Amino acid sequence: MRVVVTRPESSARRTAERLQDLGHQPVLLPLTRAVHHPDAAEAAFAGPHAALAVTSAEAVRVLSSLGDHLTPYLGQTLYAVGETTAKAAEEAGFRNIRPGAGTGAELAELIVGYVSTFDAPLLYLAGKPRSPKFEDGLRTNDVPFVTAEVYEMAPIAYDEVFIRDILLDPPVDAVLLYSRENARLFCDFAAPHLAELASVQFVCLSDDVAEIIRREFHRNIKIASHPDEDGVFALL
Repeated sequence: MRVVVTRPESSARRTAERLQDLGHQPVLLPLTRAVHHPDAAEAAFAGPHAALAVTSAEAVRVLSSLGDHLTPYLGQTLYAVGETTAKAAEEAGFRNIRPGAGTGAELAELIVGYVSTFDAPLLYLAGKPRSPKFEDGLRTNDVPFVTAEVYEMAPIAYDEVFIRDILLDPPVDAVLLYSRENARLFCDFAAPHLAELASVQFVCLSDDVAEIIRREFHRNIKIASHPDEDGVFALL
């Protein structure tokens, strides 16, 4: 299968290698690039907080860039959205990591069980744009928190002719979509060509991502049973 990888380049290479090992042909089409704001992270750490929360490995990369300034916080409890983010946090040096089941809503549920131990707000180190479900879950359960936007995913502009060649020469068989923003951007880029991609599979990390896909392609959607890359690859 020709499989479009829409992840940022920092993550796409690893995904492409996995696809090749399975006999597929990866087609790299990163739709966003990460812009880090380490100063925002450092300022957020200086404020009172009971624990940390991250919903992406990209946030951990920002923290890692702080170097020695991160050292005093490596012993704090860090709630990570899933195993991949938890592994990134462990590699960054965090020692007290509590991983969630893979979605923001599930991470909020996990934190609710510990909120009685908090003596200050939770510090959520977030990206932009992001799904609101983690923060909504915290608000619904009266979990005190502050959000610091420590990175943003900036869209990458592509020429329409380039997109057409990528998608149709020859036609791709599947596209991997790991976030709502990437699903939105891909649908925008592919819109002029979707009539020629009637059989393309939209392989989505979660229901939240799949909600973005246009109604006429709902029959082509596949949703991972578990919101991680292993769950996505199981659908290919």
